[in-house]
Amino acid sequence: MNPNLDPAVNIAVKAARRAASIINQAANQLDLLNVEAKAPNDFVTEVDRAAEEAIVGILSEAFPEHGILAEESGRSGPTEGRGAEFVWVIDPLDGTTNFIHGFPQYAVSIALTRKGAPEHAVIFDPTANELFVASRGRGAFLNDRRIRVSKRQKLADALLGTGFPFRQFDHVDAYIAMFRELTQKSAGLRRPGAASLDLAWLAAGRLDGFWEIGLKPWDMAAGVLLIQEAGGFVADFAGKDEYLDNGNVVAGSPKVFTELLRVVQGCWKAR
Repeated sequence: MNPNLDPAVNIAVKAARRAASIINQAANQLDLLNVEAKAPNDFVTEVDRAAEEAIVGILSEAFPEHGILAEESGRSGPTEGRGAEFVWVIDPLDGTTNFIHGFPQYAVSIALTRKGAPEHAVIFDPTANELFVASRGRGAFLNDRRIRVSKRQKLADALLGTGFPFRQFDHVDAYIAMFRELTQKSAGLRRPGAASLDLAWLAAGRLDGFWEIGLKPWDMAAGVLLIQEAGGFVADFAGKDEYLDNGNVVAGSPKVFTELLRVVQGCWKAR
């Protein structure tokens, strides 16, 4: 473990790598996976559950006073996580649909929040062996190298990431309007299928902007801190910082963010 990292981050990295070893082992036997549908287009496997159990076990042993909010098992810890000052927000396998198809775009995402705000972040891409970490006020890093958002000045030159609103079909029309307008006003759109990695890639300058409707806290808690510590901006569709509550997020490098938010807001208000 890196002695220069906060102890909480080092423990989270240990947990993420343990989960990744479970994921990598299962990736070689995809035909044996038992896949269940939690909801339309929303899947879970025994790999998700095993990876989450490993993460929760490591974090709970190191920080028994902290709460837990995990995608598969929900809230646990002191008063089921609600009353704890510190809460770990965990997605053990972000991009499960990609994973079960052998599409190599998925990640482990872990964030530690304090009073609802992310303080530490770890996102690990097991297929590329890329480790993204951030701590509030200390910057963002990829495999120990400092990262910054891109310096693109215009939306017209920006490569944007997004995700289809598969959980909230009632917002499809608004999303399609955003998609149509941004296709014409940007350099291109990408939908890889794992929001945590989209956000991490934005922090690393690989994407210039990102938006999505209806995400969950575990999809983005780590990623938004990475972006902020890499010099980017994050807001919900109203331009406020309530994205972890309402699930609607816009993020980007400073100049791109302003233009992107304007387009998204216009389409959202017109829905």
